[in-house]
Amino acid sequence: MLRFLLSALAILAWLPATSAASLDALLARTAPPPGVVFEIVDRDPQALDHALPWVQRAAQQLKARFPGMPMALVAHGQEMFALQTAQREGNAATHRLAESLVRDEGIPLHVCETYAGWRGVAPEAFPAYVDVAPAGPAQIRNYEALDYVRLVVPRAATLQ
Repeated sequence: MLRFLLSALAILAWLPATSAASLDALLARTAPPPGVVFEIVDRDPQALDHALPWVQRAAQQLKARFPGMPMALVAHGQEMFALQTAQREGNAATHRLAESLVRDEGIPLHVCETYAGWRGVAPEAFPAYVDVAPAGPAQIRNYEALDYVRLVVPRAATLQ
């Protein structure tokens, strides 16, 4: 029974604590939020092929509307494994765009160490431009504690 309760608590802690906004709702605001955190969580290992261009376009729209507003990106589903250094050759465009978001757009990119560990992937498996956060959902909550608005990136299947 105790094991069941601990498992249930772990699952509840994994779930995001607040609801997310839509891009249209954010762009319709008269004043900017303190920041935006993009969340990517998908079962499709190639989801970043579609999700990162969506984030890039959304970030450009948000920057045009609210110059200087900080943004961050958290990927914590199956898609994050495409960002491993060993996957760079097979996902070259994804790595170029992800690195550009960090370097050129100033959007920190976080992946989930907990999920990576469940799959036997060490934090060192990711390139230096990727921050391996202890837990993706906790990283999102940290941004929300700073009053960032969570913007869930549509799943790859809807972006194709």
